[in-house]
Amino acid sequence: MIVVASFCFLFLSLALVLGVFAWYTRGTVRRIEEALPPLGSMIEVDGQQLHVRDQGGGPALVLLHGLGGQMRHFDFGAMADLRLGFRVISVDRPGSGYSRRAKGQSAVLAAQARTIAALIDKLGLERPTVVGHSLGGAVALQLALDYPQTVGALALVAPLSHVPERVPAVFQALAIRPRWLCALFAHTLALPATVIGGGRLMARVFGPEPVPRDFATRGGGLLALRPSQFLAGAADLASLRTHMPPLERRYRDLTVPLSVLYGRDDELLDWRANGRQLVDQVPGARLHLTDGGHMLPITRPTVTADFIAQAAAERKLAA
Repeated sequence: MIVVASFCFLFLSLALVLGVFAWYTRGTVRRIEEALPPLGSMIEVDGQQLHVRDQGGGPALVLLHGLGGQMRHFDFGAMADLRLGFRVISVDRPGSGYSRRAKGQSAVLAAQARTIAALIDKLGLERPTVVGHSLGGAVALQLALDYPQTVGALALVAPLSHVPERVPAVFQALAIRPRWLCALFAHTLALPATVIGGGRLMARVFGPEPVPRDFATRGGGLLALRPSQFLAGAADLASLRTHMPPLERRYRDLTVPLSVLYGRDDELLDWRANGRQLVDQVPGARLHLTDGGHMLPITRPTVTADFIAQAAAERKLAA
């Protein structure tokens, strides 16, 4: 009887603690979304609500962010430079940022590529240059292979092109299984845990470069604290182990111009495994190396913008 009473007390105590954290998470998320509202408009595509920002004029660029990110990652100067000469469409990938993944919609690369292809068609874009950062690079590669008639060129920034042998330490929390435990963690402990250890996590993502002081606001870093963003990242990560290898075997079939930019000091993805190995498989592809780490759109915005503009210009000359 004493054992049962003790168990009940522990269970109720745990439920109370988790309830407090859930309440704290909901309140914090509300304040974050009030401080960082959507930048663009909502467009229904492929049965999903996509958050899309359309700026500038000229040849079209479609910008796809990485794991756990959203469109504000391109706002550290790269967007401002590019929209002077291009029509720049930045997208929160399905489930990320303010885009909502429809119930039953898969997080796998092929499903995301299908949605982006549908968006390109809906906006009437004529074979835009598609820019993908990190995981967005994998989505862009899938898009160009599945829908080659939709893409004019690829300009990939620190792309994920080959699945790593192990999940980087910074993303270990996203790999929590089973799904119900991952969801429970997302709605209770993820936010306070990130608030406490977020500085160390961001240092690993940006390393060896410093994290900009205003990344939390200008770069939308605070949006990553929301449970929806955590679960979207977890779903993206879970799909890679199965769905990246078939994609990797198709790189030799790429028919669109490909340019890749990597930081020599990237501590998250190895530029040799994800940059050199990719371009070596694609005839005519080019690898550009620069100083810096993984978050080049934020830490090296001018270099990133110049690289994208050059890739778009070379595509035009080759056409």
